[in-house]
Amino acid sequence: MGTVDEALNDDPNVNDSAPGDSNDDLNAYEVLAEFERYLRFERDLSPHTVRAYLSDITALLDHLNGRLEGLDIGELRGWLADQHGAGKARATLARRTACVRTFTAYCHRRGWLAGDPGLLLGSAKAPRPLPAVLDQKQAQTVLNAPPSTGDPKDLRDQAILELLYATGVRVGELCALDVDDVDRDRHVIRVLGKGRKERSVPFGIPALRALDRWCINGRPIWVRERSGPALFLGVRGGRIDAGTVRRVVHARLAESEGTPDMGPHGLRHTAATHLLEGGADLRSVQELLGHASLNTTQIYTHVSIDRLRTAYRQAHPRA
Repeated sequence: MGTVDEALNDDPNVNDSAPGDSNDDLNAYEVLAEFERYLRFERDLSPHTVRAYLSDITALLDHLNGRLEGLDIGELRGWLADQHGAGKARATLARRTACVRTFTAYCHRRGWLAGDPGLLLGSAKAPRPLPAVLDQKQAQTVLNAPPSTGDPKDLRDQAILELLYATGVRVGELCALDVDDVDRDRHVIRVLGKGRKERSVPFGIPALRALDRWCINGRPIWVRERSGPALFLGVRGGRIDAGTVRRVVHARLAESEGTPDMGPHGLRHTAATHLLEGGADLRSVQELLGHASLNTTQIYTHVSIDRLRTAYRQAHPRA
């Protein structure tokens, strides 16, 4: 998918002036290009988030036939109603509602809309099912690797699993780690999270040992000129990608009988739940996970309570 800027540069009818600089009719797709630059350079959102925002607003503008002037709450509600009628999931509708509110607020600040109709949109709430997690016995089974043959892939995969469970980092954060981001003396890694916010996350002895085995006996075998400082590498020497990490996690879980299938984010959920079950306070878990809002972290308390109820029903004679 090309950017909006690329599409506009190919259009001979679009000039270089910003929207609203003249008395010509407002070009909604020029506004979209400005909105893209705002998301990228002022909000500093990830490329994935920017693509999602642009896709949603492009769909809205198509619904409006490219017309932005006079946009009101009725048209916004009508568009969302059409989305609902087309069978869009509640999570999708919630995301599109939030995206529209960001867009209309931006346009109002720039003077392209007389008012902000997005303020009148209700906040659609997406369902928040409890995430699947491993219990502590299952986690131990998954992490108890078979005897190592010294193969770089085995060493790398074990280090990945140990670090994901030990720290609860996101898969993108793990892939972005460099060798120098690991502080072996303090047992912490330096993580660059969402919004380019940096945080330090501790890890334990098993993860340290797995990292040492990979860095000493595995990584040097795969290092190439293109490897750079990347901590985890693919078989061809480049920085590992998220798809490879997901395959590593799914494969190891498949080897453990009776273990539910999940990806790297499932190990993140598992790490958070086990921290809370072990007595960690909610604020500490929020900081470790890099959540901007405590509300996001609170879902893990529901997981722990649900597991506690299950254990109570199974074990208490008067349950």
